[in-house]
Amino acid sequence: MTERDYTMKEAMMFSQRIGQLSKALWKAVEKDWQLWIKPYDLNINEHHILWIAYHLKGASISDVAKFGVMHVSTAFNFSKKLEERELLAFSKRDTDKRNTYVELTPKGEELMQEMIEKYHDTPHTVIESSLPLRSLYGKFPEFMDVMAIIRNIYGNDFMEIFEASFKNLETKFSEENHIIGSEKKSENAL
Repeated sequence: MTERDYTMKEAMMFSQRIGQLSKALWKAVEKDWQLWIKPYDLNINEHHILWIAYHLKGASISDVAKFGVMHVSTAFNFSKKLEERELLAFSKRDTDKRNTYVELTPKGEELMQEMIEKYHDTPHTVIESSLPLRSLYGKFPEFMDVMAIIRNIYGNDFMEIFEASFKNLETKFSEENHIIGSEKKSENAL
């Protein structure tokens, strides 16, 4: 065993602190998320799968499970429900018959576009609670320390997909008069 440069007490206090804070934050995030997706008759796992499929364009069930931080059977079972609603399509690849892939259907794509555009139709406690920090620092918190911990737990692939999903949102959507719209709709309006 290597010698530690931290005490067991420090480690326990850090672990408990991050656990308590994570649980409290998750409760608020979960409530906000559920309010946002409620009108679409989706649960959080279903929405998360749609979100991942939206950004990854043909993700394997394993990728959905990994990025969605869920068991493979959970990812598969909820994906099946989304397929029954014609929001997702399953496929196999000629080059990879072992894995099952999911992709948004046109109906699923439309649903995701609508949900993003209507994001601010519901309250968001986490955003409202972050506004004083944004006002003070000129931006929302970035959680660089937390992202470093997550990178060490789930790896670079996870963080690359995480970052790519936000870059995707930046390029696909714009905002006019405090309304989020897809670039396609903005271009069509011209």
